[in-house]
Amino acid sequence: MKIFKRKQLEVGILLVMLSLQSCVYKKDILYFQDASELNQQKVERPQLYIQPNDILSIAISALVSETAVVYNKKWASEGSSAQPVNNLEILKLQGYLVANDGSIQLPVLGTVQTENKTINDLRQEITKMLEEGKHLVQPSVDIRLLNAKVTVLGEVKRPGTYNFTEQTLSIPQALGYAGDLTVKGKRKDIVLIREVQGKRKVFPIDLTQTDWINQETYYIQPNDVLIINPNQAQVKSAGYLGNVSSLIGVISLVITTTVLLTN
Repeated sequence: MKIFKRKQLEVGILLVMLSLQSCVYKKDILYFQDASELNQQKVERPQLYIQPNDILSIAISALVSETAVVYNKKWASEGSSAQPVNNLEILKLQGYLVANDGSIQLPVLGTVQTENKTINDLRQEITKMLEEGKHLVQPSVDIRLLNAKVTVLGEVKRPGTYNFTEQTLSIPQALGYAGDLTVKGKRKDIVLIREVQGKRKVFPIDLTQTDWINQETYYIQPNDVLIINPNQAQVKSAGYLGNVSSLIGVISLVITTTVLLTN
């Protein structure tokens, strides 16, 4: 009987260990735990590089507004009496689609190359073309990206692809679009996949710390992919042994049955 009781104690210890392994601790789910130590630094917002399949809104104006009409796509496609459009989907249809070789076609100016250029670079180039070609007096060029998107996958409440029109969007904001991480998400090892100038990069991010906030990974770039992996407890519950709580229940039933049969 003493041997059996000792076995019971060993099994009990094993059950406690299994329960602890399935727990999610406070230190694993709190964001920015060292925020009090975060240095106050100037915020530097990234420049967005233009990529193939981007849709750009390009509006050209000048000192005499009538002289700039023919340089805008809306006039070329709809006539000079076209009214301003506020619907984003219609704006996309009227925008400039960046070809696979990085080129766009502008009225009057013709082919303009966007490869390895930021939106600001393209703005400066078009302005220079208008000035040096003596097309317009005091030209002004406004460019916006119309189809920026970020994909959030894994342990979030609403995984999917989200469009945004903001010039800059941070990772916490992108996760907010997806409803935030579930308690099962591994906050210490978020994976960011990004393509920049034809090269793919993969960045690990620890949401419980702040050391990445002042780096290039803090702000989303168009077409970024965020992957939130499950934490250790979730992986174990989905593994060969099944749910840990179910396993504990089975073992407890076996012990109870054995005790009843041996008394």
